[in-house]
Amino acid sequence: MLVEKISQDSFRQPFCHKASFNRRLRTTGGRYHLSSHDLDFNQLVYEKYGTAELIKVIKHELCHYHLHLAGRGYQHKDLEFKQLLKQTGGSRFAPPLAAVTYQVYQCKSCQQKIKRRRKINTTRYVCGSCQGKLEFLTTIEQ
Repeated sequence: MLVEKISQDSFRQPFCHKASFNRRLRTTGGRYHLSSHDLDFNQLVYEKYGTAELIKVIKHELCHYHLHLAGRGYQHKDLEFKQLLKQTGGSRFAPPLAAVTYQVYQCKSCQQKIKRRRKINTTRYVCGSCQGKLEFLTTIEQ
């Protein structure tokens, strides 16, 4: 019902297809299906950022929806899409949803700190600067 209301208020056109939350979405705020014209939204956007950010994501997906049905440029790169998105106040990018974890290592010789996304075998790999031994320090989230 929220999608239908936003479609009427912001675009002055009805939304006649299905909109739902999709738990399987991880990094994106929403998705527009070209074949069925349905919309999926990431529930984490609502849980982490609230209704205001969800409305921006809904407007973004409705821009894809209405432009595609009108036969105009609906892709992110198209000027019509960018103009309609700015006009309606939709978000250009989804807010960050997943935290990125890093493994922090330090060289025993030169004390240089190295951040890696994946764990490395410290017996096999050495420092890129001085070829000294590495030791694991901690895991950080950003």
